[in-house]
Amino acid sequence: MIKTFIPAIAGVALLGACATATPYQAASPNDRGYSNQRIEQNRFIVSFSGNSLTDRQTVETYLLYRAAELTVQSGYDHFHMVRRATDADTSFVPVGGSYAPYYSHFSPYYRFYGPRGRRIGYPHYWDRWGYYDPFWGAPSEYREVTRFEASAEILMGNGPKPDDPAYFDASDVMANLGPTILRPAA
Repeated sequence: MIKTFIPAIAGVALLGACATATPYQAASPNDRGYSNQRIEQNRFIVSFSGNSLTDRQTVETYLLYRAAELTVQSGYDHFHMVRRATDADTSFVPVGGSYAPYYSHFSPYYRFYGPRGRRIGYPHYWDRWGYYDPFWGAPSEYREVTRFEASAEILMGNGPKPDDPAYFDASDVMANLGPTILRPAA
């Protein structure tokens, strides 16, 4: 019984991990998160992309936090948002139905005559209940899924922050947004 219970618990934990918003983390080929690219000594392009469970406000907050964190790591005091954009990628995914990409009764064999003129394959569209359509059971409902990605070009500087709303004090941003940042579970 324990041999079947442990994989079941592991499967539920894995499913639960997939059903969470993107945490504040570096992006990888398999996961979403933040990324940055240096353009000049004090200029970067910073971006944060979230999954379908990460809302727009969270994506933009994580982008701002990453810009502040990068500014402090680079030895600067403040940063200026030169350019900022948030893109939404919306798609529709099927909900319900019994469609599977590898239909269990569908056979890809078609009529083919080999070198000696014998039939080697035949279509398998009949089962014990009669003819069926291999695409039967396709979903009739779709759910809208939106993923957000925010990006900004930032220009870093030292000294007192200019009196302009496009300039941010990096240490203040980190202190104020830090408690709201969700980091990945270790």
